Amino acid sequence: MMKQGFIFLFADTNPRLVADLARDAEVSGWDGFFVWKPIWGTDAWVALAAAAMQTERIRLGTMLSSLPRMRPWKLASEAASLDNPSGGRLILSVGLGALDTGYPEFGEIADRRTRAELLDEGLAILTGLWAGQPFAHDGKHYTIKPSDLITPPPPVQQLRIPIWMPGVWPREKSMVRALRFDGLLPHVMDGEGKLQEVTPDAVRQMRARANEVRGNDALFDIVVEGRTDPASTEDGARLAEWEAAGAFWWIEEMGRDTPGSDAASLRAVADRIAAGLSHAT
Repeated sequence: MMKQGFIFLFADTNPRLVADLARDAEVSGWDGFFVWKPIWGTDAWVALAAAAMQTERIRLGTMLSSLPRMRPWKLASEAASLDNPSGGRLILSVGLGALDTGYPEFGEIADRRTRAELLDEGLAILTGLWAGQPFAHDGKHYTIKPSDLITPPPPVQQLRIPIWMPGVWPREKSMVRALRFDGLLPHVMDGEGKLQEVTPDAVRQMRARANEVRGNDALFDIVVEGRTDPASTEDGARLAEWEAAGAFWWIEEMGRDTPGSDAASLRAVADRIAAGLSHAT
């Protein structure tokens, strides 16, 4: 059965509120609760740590962390530090990051090729550090030598914390990167390089490609997102179509069209969480 998660997209709220909403999501039957990791705003890891202390079952994660603008060893520490007290419930989504989320304002690297290099090296460092010492990395952007300093305990989840990544269909390089890890946040691009709407047919093709590369029995999440009404049979049929196409997760998103966390917007989020899952029909 397809799992369903909720993404909380507001970056100007108290971590206590995030924790309360994650608790309510767990009570209402959601399988995952995810937060946006902004360049400037409420810190995602502080909010998720608070959420981990108020929940027991629900998966927690970022959606997503822009690895090229982060020190990968810091992200490795943060992720492992949360995976342990949560009992192994973290999912880490990483990608290049969206330029319109503050890159110009904060002087972040915008060149796509450079960010792709940083992403690939960062992934190697994340997984290498989680595997333990001795670990070394000698790359274009980062050099790391084995360390005998006190090191944090490894993540609860082994072989690693699950990593979800964007993959652009049918761009082979993008898909190869995502298929090396644990989940795909699907995008579709036409022959002219323009992003298109993700459809169940496109997901079906991506699932076939994943099975070809990883094997039919390999666990691999394909994650789609949107809005649903749990009382709508039409939305239930839409979820069934995504599931039949090969999606393993549906992420309910609210707030992309909301300028800030005003009381009415937060009430709408709380009400949608309390309403629970939409059921595929």
